[in-house]
Amino acid sequence: MKKFLSILMLAFAGLFILSCDDNDEVVQVEDNDTYATAYDISPTFIRSSSNLYQFSDEFNDPLVESDVVLIYMQTGTANNSPVWRLLPYTVFVGSIDEVDYNFDFSKFDIQINVNSTPTLNLDANSTYYAGKRFRVVVVPAKTGKNSIDHKDYNAVIKYYGIDESKIKLKN
Repeated sequence: MKKFLSILMLAFAGLFILSCDDNDEVVQVEDNDTYATAYDISPTFIRSSSNLYQFSDEFNDPLVESDVVLIYMQTGTANNSPVWRLLPYTVFVGSIDEVDYNFDFSKFDIQINVNSTPTLNLDANSTYYAGKRFRVVVVPAKTGKNSIDHKDYNAVIKYYGIDESKIKLKN
């Protein structure tokens, strides 16, 4: 009986040791239904209130829930290349006034807002909202282990493999 109990204990210990696995495999899930894309817009803003101008645009196809929209505003040029600033972006005018550019998005549309301090009359200063060029970039929400600085437009384009020569103005 002692031999039987010893063999049974040894079998139980062996089974316990073999059933423990310290191999914690991390399964990498690749998002095959989302790819980065970009397009340009030159919006016509509509006055919503005395110091708020808005532009709305619908997507041709609804976004996947895991997509993120980044919107950049062209703030100038350097070496014949556009300079892009990620929204939200604030322009300080003088010592007390400012103009804020921000946006929101849903899976169906985007909205860009231009808002100023009450003392700055946007009607008289249409250069803050008229003739502006924006770049809408749609990217997957998960970037993996490599974090990317979304403020750096060139890093975003490079990371997601967006071909700038194929970016078109949306009508």
